[in-house]
Amino acid sequence: MFGSGAGMKRIPRSQALRYEIDPRLEPVLRVAAGESFEVETEDASSGRIRSAATLPTPEYRPELLHSPPLVNPVAGPIFVEDARPGDLLAVKVEGIEVPPDGFTWLRPGLGPLGDSKRWLGGTGPYTHHLRHEPGPSGTLRDGRARFDERISWPLRPFIGTMATAAEREVIASGFCQGPNGGNLDVRDFAPGSTVLLNVDQPGGLLFVGDVHASQADTELTGTADEIPAVVRLSCTVVRGKRLPAPRVLKDETVVFLGIDKPLESAVMKAIVHFMEWLVEEHGVAPRDAYLLTSLHPEMRVHVYQMIPGFPLSHVAGVEFPRRGL
Repeated sequence: MFGSGAGMKRIPRSQALRYEIDPRLEPVLRVAAGESFEVETEDASSGRIRSAATLPTPEYRPELLHSPPLVNPVAGPIFVEDARPGDLLAVKVEGIEVPPDGFTWLRPGLGPLGDSKRWLGGTGPYTHHLRHEPGPSGTLRDGRARFDERISWPLRPFIGTMATAAEREVIASGFCQGPNGGNLDVRDFAPGSTVLLNVDQPGGLLFVGDVHASQADTELTGTADEIPAVVRLSCTVVRGKRLPAPRVLKDETVVFLGIDKPLESAVMKAIVHFMEWLVEEHGVAPRDAYLLTSLHPEMRVHVYQMIPGFPLSHVAGVEFPRRGL
């Protein structure tokens, strides 16, 4: 567990089972700008899958029978003092506590394989247990995810769903995507990063959930290493600024997101957001910004979320080093 000091505010897991990004909800937590707080999140299955023997079928997942499905529960809203419409909420991910076990699953109809005979085992239903092993520190902070006896990799936890409430719309937490964030599965919403989100409501009204212990680019099957978690966050406010999509500030780089279908459109939007940053915030001439997208070898494109046939847009990102200017 985090070494929470006495008095640190926390949202318990029992209050992390909301399925709408709804500006009409009463805040479950109020924090000052810069104040650290903790959120206990539930996994994307709403806590129903805790064994490899539990399959992702309507028998065990009755929330799948709803339209839209009651998936990707979130905690919130969180009211941040001094956040006003027209500002940006800068959400610092201070830490993520990973449990000893994670699960991933294959649900019929979710994922790009369809009824492929060659990859018949990939159509599900199937649940796979991932064991989380402590690292050299003796904790999971530097631990590994164990897929089987042969395959393992470092744990790299991040927040899959992070959003502020829109001006008017009520959006399902599993399907919200846009300038205010949402279910984006950006691996860079990770400890040490700051995520910039548009503010459309007084207090920002922040929602968080759907933490993954690890994920490959694209999340092709539709699920990653799904976990309940404890996340520690703090929020500050950037006055009078709006972004076309969420932006991630890392120690040495900046990530610009693009959200759209088809994939090349998402990539192009991320590139244009990067170009606008060069021009508007660093005084680079528009033609030079355009040329740099083909010339600078440290401009990298990532594909965070791409699940063909699934009702979510694709999410791409352009990462660029701050020292590149």
